[in-house]
Amino acid sequence: MIEFLKAVLFGIVEGITEWLPISSTGHMILLDEFVKLDVSEDFLQMYLVVIQLGAILAVVVLFWNQIWPFGRDGKSQPVKQSGFLSYCKKDIWILWFKIIAACLPAAVVGIFFDEYFEKLFYNGVCVAAALIVFGIGFILIENRNKGRMAKINSLSEITFQTAFMIGVFQLIAAIFPGTSRSGATILGALLIGVSRTVAAEFTFFLAIPVMFGASLLKIVKFGFSFSGNEIMILATGMITAFVVSIIVIRFLMGYIKKHDFKVFGWYRIILGTIVLLYFGIMG
Repeated sequence: MIEFLKAVLFGIVEGITEWLPISSTGHMILLDEFVKLDVSEDFLQMYLVVIQLGAILAVVVLFWNQIWPFGRDGKSQPVKQSGFLSYCKKDIWILWFKIIAACLPAAVVGIFFDEYFEKLFYNGVCVAAALIVFGIGFILIENRNKGRMAKINSLSEITFQTAFMIGVFQLIAAIFPGTSRSGATILGALLIGVSRTVAAEFTFFLAIPVMFGASLLKIVKFGFSFSGNEIMILATGMITAFVVSIIVIRFLMGYIKKHDFKVFGWYRIILGTIVLLYFGIMG
């Protein structure tokens, strides 16, 4: 029962921090310091990534009509007027090609250098530094953008070049834990003139292939032999992350229509300082 409650707590933290630009990694490192799951180190490293599948399923459910590229709805132009391609939505296929373009930088680095960067930067000091630096970044960019009109106000206006540039910012998050994948891509999108709402939506969609790919990679490395206790912990964390993510994504999309991201910047700076002080004292 205790391990079940711990798994619920990890799922809650994952569901909240995966979508708010405040770094799920930073929060997971802190949580792991105080709440130890009774599992092997290998399972824990896999669990902290695969639990994200619950969070990503929330995006799939909430944005199904915007990301499912098949069917006829009278709103989307088909690739062709007859045959199988008449059931393929042209605008959504183009969106997916842009998502793939944005994922390429992080995918290449993740496949070949994931373990190297994890060993090099997965520590309290690096996470704290990333939290603080990107927190300052949010405040500075929001101050710069105040009163300015966004250049890109819909997903269709995102070009392949813009998508790739956002993907480069996602690459920063793949290298430096604590940056926050959503934080890096949103910050990058704001920097090149994308509106807050579009930046958030594109970030959510980017997470689908990235997190599915990262989870699959971790499961393959771990192996498919799970104990009953491990299955319970993993399933509990994923289900909790899914439910919490539904709530958090809806909150964020409503919040950014009236507010900027500066509050998350200040939160990151405060959390980064706490992490730095904690690991400085404990180190």
